[in-house]
Amino acid sequence: MKPAKTRQILTAPRSWRDMPWGESFRDALTQHLQPCLGKLYGFHLLKIGNLSTEIDTQACAISHQVSVGDEEQEVQVIADPMHLPFGAKSVDACLLAHTLSWSQDPHRILREVDRVLIDDGWIVITGFNPLSLLGIGKLIPGLHRRPPWNGRMFSQMRLLDWLSLLNYEVVYRSSFQVVPWNRQGGQMMSRHVPALGCLNIMVARKRTLPLIMTPARRLAGKVKLRATVNATRQLHSLDDQDSG
Repeated sequence: MKPAKTRQILTAPRSWRDMPWGESFRDALTQHLQPCLGKLYGFHLLKIGNLSTEIDTQACAISHQVSVGDEEQEVQVIADPMHLPFGAKSVDACLLAHTLSWSQDPHRILREVDRVLIDDGWIVITGFNPLSLLGIGKLIPGLHRRPPWNGRMFSQMRLLDWLSLLNYEVVYRSSFQVVPWNRQGGQMMSRHVPALGCLNIMVARKRTLPLIMTPARRLAGKVKLRATVNATRQLHSLDDQDSG
């Protein structure tokens, strides 16, 4: 498996319009995110990355929404996603619309998002599917230097591993838009083979308790149970002696 961190300089597009089929990708993401955003609640939502700012999040019940990016255009806060200027546990939800795709260190971004998220907060991640028609384009000489092929494409299984290490519970994931363009025939293919979709969505929730009981916790539970059983046996012995 390739390491997540890279020394390669990655330049993210400033807008969805700066890549082929970009507006189709944006519209498809906006449509598929509506049900997910409608279930989020809280006080503060961060839209991290220039591409996240163009996603329509009006369906989200969180009223205070802040766009964070490295460009002045249509963002409220100019900042590096790896150094968010917010306090720990101060944000209820974060949207990373293809933010990891052009990151040199996606692990660091996820750790920074984890720092600012409250307990039981939400993280919504979108990206390109490497196992799709779009992903195959990275093998074509010359295309790997142009967006979206100059970005990184992470499989859902890899994202699942990263999120599980941070103790996040994935509550929803989906792939869609098998062909990059949104024309006649494309929707039918997406309906029948969604796993080959060009776009991925993953929604996860930050959990405060371990999802899997550690050996130490199991041992502690057994010790308490054994002590209780022994105490019960001693009590029965005393009762028998009194009766005799």
